[in-house]
Amino acid sequence: MRSFIKDGQKVLFIGDSVTDCGRSRSEDSNDLGAGYPMFTASFVKAMHPELDVSFVNRGISGNRTKDLVDRWTRDCIELNPDWVSILIGINDTWRRYDRNDPTTFSEFEDNYRFILERTKNETDAKIIIMEPFLLPYPESRKVWREDLDPKIQVARNLAMEYKALFIPLDGLLAAAAAKTHPKVWSEDGVHPSKNGHAYIAMEWMKALGLWSC
Repeated sequence: MRSFIKDGQKVLFIGDSVTDCGRSRSEDSNDLGAGYPMFTASFVKAMHPELDVSFVNRGISGNRTKDLVDRWTRDCIELNPDWVSILIGINDTWRRYDRNDPTTFSEFEDNYRFILERTKNETDAKIIIMEPFLLPYPESRKVWREDLDPKIQVARNLAMEYKALFIPLDGLLAAAAAKTHPKVWSEDGVHPSKNGHAYIAMEWMKALGLWSC
């Protein structure tokens, strides 16, 4: 299988708490947290020791697309990555239900398009879009679909428009949950368990041609 990532390249993971996963907030820290960025970096080194790839985590818990707009210069452009892997969107839905502070469909699209345009115009980075996901556990999460599904479609459409590498996490995790139980992958439908993070890392590596087993 051909790898898309080359020796010496830098990968930036950016998004919300799913990406953050307890990472150090120090800007000079190489800490990747305890989630899928850490699993990914570990898998890459274990399976492809010949590749010297650096990984950076700039996930921040609670972030929405508007927050990425505000910090895109500092946390993306100035880091000059070769790959930008974006996972954002669940909080754009969640805040509608817990704070009555919704992000409209058009706001979500405008924000996402803004960061993609800046990445395209101000860096040479290749873009990876990971669609936001939601598992139906607990039952109360199911009503969120009304808000999240259109945002997932935005992510899919933008991936096609910007020729980004696309990882359909919502569908992939739904398929995994159907074989077991959603709780295996997430205790609250949003934040992955260790199993969930490892699964996301595996699918990320498959998409980049790095998973050969």
